Amino acid sequence: QVQLVESGGGLVQAGGSLRLSCVGSGSGFSTNGIAWYRQAPGQSYELVAMFTSEGITKYGDSVKGRFSILRDNAKSTVYLQMNSLKPEDTADYYCNDVQRGIWGQGTQVTVSS
Repeated sequence: QVQLVESGGGLVQAGGSLRLSCVGSGSGFSTNGIAWYRQAPGQSYELVAMFTSEGITKYGDSVKGRFSILRDNAKSTVYLQMNSLKPEDTADYYCNDVQRGIWGQGTQVTVSS
């Protein structure tokens, strides 16, 4: 069964760091576009960062310079390294396999001021 599993969320103080993990299964994960999205309470989904299928990285404007998306194909894992966290980064974070249209269950990030 093809699936994505996120982990690494939690509570952190402003200025702190977290690293989220997205472990994928099934063929194609290592070459598919993989994206991280987030949804804050009462807000729509926002693209945070992604690898395109061509290996290009893209970032949302609100996280540029603070977040990094990393890939370890040997572990079938895509990471989201989040530094200099702000209270406005508080949201549920989701991993998405762009080509297969698959979403993980999400992991919650809370940044306290």
